[in-house]
Amino acid sequence: MRHADLAGATWRKSSFSSSGECVEVAPAGEGFAMRDSKNPAGPTLSFPAGEWRQFLAGLKDS
Repeated sequence: MRHADLAGATWRKSSFSSSGECVEVAPAGEGFAMRDSKNPAGPTLSFPAGEWRQFLAGLKDS
C-alpha cells in the first residue's frame, strides 16, 4: 500500500500507551496499516484483514 493511500486514515493509539509514544493502527482498504506514532510521516506496515485477525488472536493467547 502506498503512503498516499493512507492520507485520510483514522489512526488509533493503544489505550495502554501512557507516554504517547506507541504504534498506531488504522483501517486501510481491505486490511489494516501500522505506523510508529513518533514518526507519522515515516514508513507503514500493511496487513490483510485475515492476517491482522490472526495477529490479534496470537496476542490474546500469549
